[in-house]
Amino acid sequence: MIFAVVAQAFSRIEQESSRNAITEILAALFTQVPAEEASFLAHFCLGELYPSYYNKNMNIAEKTAIRAVALSLQESVVVVADNVKILGDIGSYVLQARQTLAETTDHLSINEVKMALYAILDASGAGSQELKEQLLAELLNRLSPAEACFVVRSVVGALRLGFSEMTMIDAYSWMMGGDKKLKPVLEHCFNVSADIGHVLYLLKTIGVDQMRAAMMVPGIPVRPAAADRLADSQAIFDKLGCCVAQPKLDGFRLQIHRWIDEHGTQQTRFFSRNLHDMSAMFPDLVSALQLLDVTSLIMEGEAIVHDAVTGSFMPFQDTVKRKRKHGVEEAAAELPLTLYVFDLLLINGESMLNHTHAQRRERLCALLPRDGQVRVIEEEVITSADQLALYFEHAMSIGLEGIVVKNNQACYQPGKRNSNWIKLKRQERGELADTIDCVILGYYAGAGKRALFGIGAFLVGVYNPLTDAFETIAKIGTGLSDEQWKELRGRCDQAVVHGQPHNVVCAPGLAPDVWVAPRIVCSVRADDITRSPIHAAGKTAHAPGYALRFPRIMGYRPDKDAVQATQVSEIEALAKIQDLKHKKS
Repeated sequence: MIFAVVAQAFSRIEQESSRNAITEILAALFTQVPAEEASFLAHFCLGELYPSYYNKNMNIAEKTAIRAVALSLQESVVVVADNVKILGDIGSYVLQARQTLAETTDHLSINEVKMALYAILDASGAGSQELKEQLLAELLNRLSPAEACFVVRSVVGALRLGFSEMTMIDAYSWMMGGDKKLKPVLEHCFNVSADIGHVLYLLKTIGVDQMRAAMMVPGIPVRPAAADRLADSQAIFDKLGCCVAQPKLDGFRLQIHRWIDEHGTQQTRFFSRNLHDMSAMFPDLVSALQLLDVTSLIMEGEAIVHDAVTGSFMPFQDTVKRKRKHGVEEAAAELPLTLYVFDLLLINGESMLNHTHAQRRERLCALLPRDGQVRVIEEEVITSADQLALYFEHAMSIGLEGIVVKNNQACYQPGKRNSNWIKLKRQERGELADTIDCVILGYYAGAGKRALFGIGAFLVGVYNPLTDAFETIAKIGTGLSDEQWKELRGRCDQAVVHGQPHNVVCAPGLAPDVWVAPRIVCSVRADDITRSPIHAAGKTAHAPGYALRFPRIMGYRPDKDAVQATQVSEIEALAKIQDLKHKKS
């Protein structure tokens, strides 16, 4: 299929605000693409070249792209840079500048564009920057203005069409039957493969009926389950009844894959919460896992630095020092990790997803010791709210951040957040029981001293999976030092977009001066949740939205993707619990 069809679809999507309309445009596009080009197209729609767990994407600096554009247009780099700054988007400048040039006649296929982008990505060694610029310029010269616009946006990480994998899954279902009825099957396939391109390829090759039995594959990450939240022990016990509780450790959440490849060699991979491959960072854990007598294994755990002298857990600030590309062996010796495993997803080719927590725990205990560098996390059976409260207080007394309470009879549901797991974290008097993970949506120009920083406040939102959109919940303008404001501005400027993204719901009067692609997750503390006639989070035709009262940023969450931020349903649940507390008091 020629790449021009993709550019035409993207141009239409840019003009649409309706999610259903975007879904139908994508469905029509996916219907046309042949199987051999389907996987790449799916990734390209998200501004990627590979699945996220490959850790292989362009991330070409805008300065490099500007030089390539100048080379392709035979224009001065200074002129190109000035125009890009004025327009605020390199793609818009390429579209505008190339309109005056003769239309290309190459009509490149999707596969030809893919191979050209791969060549740019793979350029390395001495002179690689110059080679990347030359290859990108050559590719742009073979593309129409619209095609060049979207390609150059993609290579600088600024494609940002305003939808995520969830909208694409809707489009896959729409492609097959003209509705969204196949979404549960397709979403499950995505959840056990974490590869939106692979799902489309399977649809094109084996069909949806065979996809119903989609299996996990060691080496390909599974989208992790997530915990819901409630305010206190009584609320949790009222929800779950008899249950089990585990300590909530503040370390690296890891998904561990181990298998024997086709050459008979043992392989080990570690994936983060947002499915990035972190395997090279933990050679000490690889050695410990080699002792396990398994042919294949997928399990989840928390890796944390443990102080052998005091017997206590080290702060997260010490654990995070293990996240590095260089000096890995030295860091492993200085800060040895202990891996506390809390769930088992697959063992010796057998899926454990449809087994209860109790059954998974039994198999896990038979596989791992209760001590050692890789061990089973402790667990306590809970039979009353008072017992749960005592367990929580004990976790606080030894310096933990909280506990996770689990339904002992629940299956493991990849990619789902529900009440099968409920977290309870340290509470502070007069404040919400937990921080809220928000997504930065834009910022406002500063006044007074902050005018020097160009930022005086910023807008944040939470995620609504039902609409695949981010809904505003707070405008934050306090609590940061001068240096922190500068840092925040720098982070935001790397994700600036021209105009309000399609997947952001914001009242016109609340629109920021600068819009930011919804990808930066931050942790926000607030006094409580209030109803707001302005904010969009949870807003319906019959009720106003929710807002955070006295919000302040506590830090960033680079371990989370935007769609892993706090969901609107969690805000609604916290608001209800808060209201009940207020009535009791």
